[in-house]
Amino acid sequence: MTAAAPAPDQGAAEQPTPIGALSQLIQEALDKGESYGRLAARAVDPETGETVSKPYLQRVVKNPPANPPTVPMMRAIATALSKPFRRVQEATARQWLQYEATELSGYDAEVRIIVGHLAGKSKAELMQWRMMIEAAERARREAGE
Repeated sequence: MTAAAPAPDQGAAEQPTPIGALSQLIQEALDKGESYGRLAARAVDPETGETVSKPYLQRVVKNPPANPPTVPMMRAIATALSKPFRRVQEATARQWLQYEATELSGYDAEVRIIVGHLAGKSKAELMQWRMMIEAAERARREAGE
């Protein structure tokens, strides 16, 4: 005698696939009232003039292609979304490469070294360092520097 196979979990089959980071950026613009057509009209790379089409933007959101957009395409998408190129580049890396950018861009080596040292500290130690930094800033302001 054989037992009946359990019925498949209907809830699991209906759960949506998580949306990729670049897809989400585009979807957020759509949710705020943009259209694919208006985005595509603005999607022009300021450096090369390369454009991104309405169908490509739709594909990125609904059924992302296997390959990520090129650098000129990312610049065009950034222009269309009025987002910094870096934000679109990070979203692209997260969606296609599962890469999470963690660098401290915009800061010099000294700041990155200091932050690197603080990264492994306990909450109490971080609070202590913050208080010391803030006290030093107050003293400098009060001294008129």
